[in-house]
Amino acid sequence: MAATFMTKIPVATDQAPKALGPYSQGIISNNMIFCSGQLPIDPATGKFVPGDIYTQTHRVIQNLSGVLQAAGSSLSNVVKTTVFLRDMDDFDEMNKAYEEAFAHGIKPARAAVQVARLPKDANIEIDCVATLM
Repeated sequence: MAATFMTKIPVATDQAPKALGPYSQGIISNNMIFCSGQLPIDPATGKFVPGDIYTQTHRVIQNLSGVLQAAGSSLSNVVKTTVFLRDMDDFDEMNKAYEEAFAHGIKPARAAVQVARLPKDANIEIDCVATLM
């Protein structure tokens, strides 16, 4: 049986916040892009965007879109997301912004969970997996 080798190519872009630790913004492997969780940080300022969970969800999705674009993909190629919320009472407003971002085409599979705490005490974090174009 022949050995199978998997390549891993890191993705880095200034269209999303820099990693807060020893990880990549994304990894390309086997025609897929695995995006690390994104927070509602404006990459230009390095600060959280002001506003409610709706506004913060939009920023998170813009950050994911930046990583996807740097990898040669887009939101339309997302197959799976995980949404981490500090407060599940924010679910409806998050869902409105999320639905706008994925308004066209097949909606990705998704899990949404409430967590005790997120990095930098964020209210939301979303990661995703997408195919390359």
